[in-house]
Amino acid sequence: MANEELYLKLLAQRDIKPTAIRLLVLKELLRADRAYSLLDLENRLVTVDKSTIFRTITLFLGHHLIHAIDDGSGSLKYAVCGSDCNCEVDDLHTHFYCESCHRTFCFKQIHIPSVSLPDGFSTHSINYVIKGLCSDCAGKKR
Repeated sequence: MANEELYLKLLAQRDIKPTAIRLLVLKELLRADRAYSLLDLENRLVTVDKSTIFRTITLFLGHHLIHAIDDGSGSLKYAVCGSDCNCEVDDLHTHFYCESCHRTFCFKQIHIPSVSLPDGFSTHSINYVIKGLCSDCAGKKR
């Protein structure tokens, strides 16, 4: 499947009308090996108005095409969800924040640990972030 077809399919699966800007933002998010902040996207998509990028991210979040990660750095990061994700608690996974290069990675294969809450409490969201050095930065420290 050609990349353009993949982008169109991902948007269609989430009932998002494809536009040139939406395709551009999605392409940039998928190209990344990590989660991007709004500022990262603005720096990579310099020809696109900042408010348009923000509105696109908001739309993608609302349709569960992407998820937001609060890694403690002061700005949310965004990454594309898997096709079977509905951004429910069972869909959540571990994130890793590198304290050296400040990149945030999704570890989709590592599910968050289950936590038993006391009676009367209910879980709506879990933010599980591990902090340390990524493999690139750990290699430089050796």
